[in-house]
Formats: sequence, structure tokens, C-alpha cells
Amino acid sequence: FCPGCQALQPPRPRPDLFRLMDCDRSFRVDAQQLQRRFRSLQRAVHPDRFGQRPPKEQYYSEQHSSLINKAYQTLLNPLSRGLYLLELNGVEPAQETDCDADSVFLTEIMEINEKLAEPKNEDILEEIETSIKDKQEELTKEVTAAFERDDLQEAKRLLAKMKYFANLEDKLKNKKIPS
Repeated sequence: FCPGCQALQPPRPRPDLFRLMDCDRSFRVDAQQLQRRFRSLQRAVHPDRFGQRPPKEQYYSEQHSSLINKAYQTLLNPLSRGLYLLELNGVEPAQETDCDADSVFLTEIMEINEKLAEPKNEDILEEIETSIKDKQEELTKEVTAAFERDDLQEAKRLLAKMKYFANLEDKLKNKKIPS
């Protein structure tokens, strides 16, 4: 907002999402603090509050609201937060093709994919869901430790694994949706 006239201003071109959400630039975030900040910012700039304002301010309000949503979703999710931290540190995320994951890991991913390809069985789907959730929690802890050691290459490697499990989660969700 303009300090003089209180008119809403356009968002910065490439804002730091951590700064926007009033968080330390760290892999560890306080989800409750993040949610409080999200709600506070949305209350201030939500488009519903700008219906009677000039079109330019309405447009800025939509931009800010969208940016705040993006920041919240990015920082709330461990995978996207980790990838964003790598980006801020100038580290390219691992590509699917250059994954130097060990054969044990790739075999595990293949086995889960094969189970997901089988006819729908609720017990197997529950088992897969629990397994994926456990792996994601374990990887999140390892990524946290890697970022705290400032080992960005290890964080990059672990985030590539997390991406595989996120893809499996999506496949699982699609399988669980009744067709």
C-alpha cells in the first residue's frame, strides 16, 4: 500500500516468498505461523475488499491474492519448498532423466508402480498409501538435515526421490477416485 494515499500497489516482479510470508529462509517452517500470515495477508488484499476501488487496484488485488496463494502452497509443501530453496540458491533441480538414484530405490519405485497397475484392491492401496507416507516423512527429515548442513547437492538428490514418491501419490489418488 502507498504510505500516502493507501492505494494498493503492484506486487514486486520476483518477490522472495519466504519474506512475503514472514518466514526464515529455511526448510523448516512453522505451518501454523505460515497459515496465520496467509490469512492476514489475504484479509488485507483479497479482491472482495476492492470491489469499489479503481480497476487498477482491483487488478493489483487479484495479483497479490494469487501471489499469496502461490507462496502459501509453495512453502507449505515440503517438496515445493525444497525445490524453491534450491532455486534461491542457484541449484538446478534434478531432472527425471539424470536421476542417479540407486538401483534399490528404482526397483522399489517400479514395484510400487506395478502394484498400482494391478486391479483395484483396497487393502493393497491402503498398504501403498502408508508406505508412501512413511517414505515421504523419512525423506522430509533427511532433506531437513541436508539443508541444515548446507549440503545442497544432497538436498537436490533427496528432493528428486521425493518427486518420485509425489508422482506415486498422485497415481494412488487417481486410482482411489471412483470411476
